[in-house]
Amino acid sequence: MKLNVQQLIQQHDIILFDAICVVCNRWANFLIRNDQQLKFKLASAQSELGVAILQHYGMSTTHYTTMIVIINGQLYTESTALLKVMQHLGLPFSIMNAGYFIPRPIRDFLYRRVVLNRYQLFGTTEYCLLPSAENKQHFLEHAIAE
Repeated sequence: MKLNVQQLIQQHDIILFDAICVVCNRWANFLIRNDQQLKFKLASAQSELGVAILQHYGMSTTHYTTMIVIINGQLYTESTALLKVMQHLGLPFSIMNAGYFIPRPIRDFLYRRVVLNRYQLFGTTEYCLLPSAENKQHFLEHAIAE
């Protein structure tokens, strides 16, 4: 499959997540439950699409140290990525926008403490979250297959 990453990132707001991370899979499940407007499309960082997007932005394709959120083609990482997602989910989640009052270096420092230790704290999984009949509309792979 030939991917036009530039076209994908202009057409869809995307969240890349680490498919072997337990916390990241829970985060993806949270988004499936709470993104009622289907604002975001999910893609595993390990998938062909995820790797192509990481390469497009010049990011590592083997070491995932941040959630990546792309909104209107703009890349967001670390704590700002989390806040952007929560903002777009609406109330009650958008209340987290108060986090913008914390200086970004402090927010990102705290974010990194969790991310860099997530495997030790929460473990890994051999079972990555896959699109199912009930949730496939939340995945980028489904959006480009249409």
